[in-house]
Amino acid sequence: MFRIRPRVTVLALAATLALGAAVAPPAAARSTDRAPAPTAEEQRLTRAVPQEILRRSGFDTVAPAFARSLAAAGGYREAERAVVRQGRALWERAVDRAQGRGPARGDLSRDDDRPLYWARLGMTSQLRVWQPAFGLDDARRARLLDRLEQASRGQDSMDFPGGKGVRRIVLTGFDPFTLDRDIRISNPSGATALALDGIWIRTPDGPARVETAVFPVRWDDFAAGTVERTLRPVLPRADLFTTVSQGRVGRIDVERFNGAWRGGFADNDNLSRTGLVPVTDPATQPQWTATTLPYAAITAAPTGRFPVYDNTSVTEVPAGGTAPVVRPEGPTPGSAARAGGGGDYLSNEIAYRATLLRDRLGLTVPGGHVHTPVLQFGAGNTTEVTDPEFVRNRLDIIAQVRAIVEVAAAAG
Repeated sequence: MFRIRPRVTVLALAATLALGAAVAPPAAARSTDRAPAPTAEEQRLTRAVPQEILRRSGFDTVAPAFARSLAAAGGYREAERAVVRQGRALWERAVDRAQGRGPARGDLSRDDDRPLYWARLGMTSQLRVWQPAFGLDDARRARLLDRLEQASRGQDSMDFPGGKGVRRIVLTGFDPFTLDRDIRISNPSGATALALDGIWIRTPDGPARVETAVFPVRWDDFAAGTVERTLRPVLPRADLFTTVSQGRVGRIDVERFNGAWRGGFADNDNLSRTGLVPVTDPATQPQWTATTLPYAAITAAPTGRFPVYDNTSVTEVPAGGTAPVVRPEGPTPGSAARAGGGGDYLSNEIAYRATLLRDRLGLTVPGGHVHTPVLQFGAGNTTEVTDPEFVRNRLDIIAQVRAIVEVAAAAG
């Protein structure tokens, strides 16, 4: 992750009206109440491309159904149960679609991660403006929004089977980002998470179960501990973990070193944060963490059409120095981080947080970060939400990340 028309018919009109309900205040809201302002992410939802993606995937029904569920809640606890139930249903529906279960409900390819992203924003838009008869203060609304985020991202349902003879693999992806550059963007790491959630793979040491989750591209969620909250319960049970994000054009990188620095590039809410990665117990915070993925085995294996690199480069302020210096072979003793191999954005930060959590828990589990290629549209496509090359690129990335996970599991 670097800083880097159908005919108008009665059915089409009905679909458009239903989609409008996904971003409008629920009918049960009282007109005398002042609705909270939508976030920058939610504001993009009203644009033509998100509406087309929702319509062409069948996910345009999600937010209206969620609004009806909220309207039926007679109290806060009932509302919380509805939020969790509907959030998990969205995640499961996206996973099922990606893995070929049930009807596709639209002509977008099943591997597309964007319907999940935009449908979730339709739900958060509804929840943000909902005014129930029993009253809802800011703290409780924030709690409901948090529960919705966890449930609809797979963060609270990473459940491994018990018993001996089963290996356990954790993989995470991200939402689409840089949407103000191109709102059509998909994130192959999120698509990979959907494609691999709950699958079984073979390893020399027996079958392995993969559990996945997706994270937001928002600085403040990371500062609030969303990564640690999600991974702390599962890493002690895992035999392998990898965080995944979109990186450079035409290549895959296994990032060797992760830095404790935020570079400030704007997130999906158009917020910028610069400085040390905020963690608990900052007095013991290291400037660098390192991968324990079997990078030599991964880079040597024929996993797919994209070349795979062991990326050791970082940017540091050397001990006693004042200016940043690029170090192709990794950090030097006593240096201050300015960019890990994965840069200074949230992909570097999730890698840093996950590997720091590994180290603070005293775990020896192999883990680190993999950067996928940038997912590109076909040549000349500057307006359409999909095309055959776009789909092929995403499917190839998903398949290659899966192959990398299989290699890492076999080497471990």
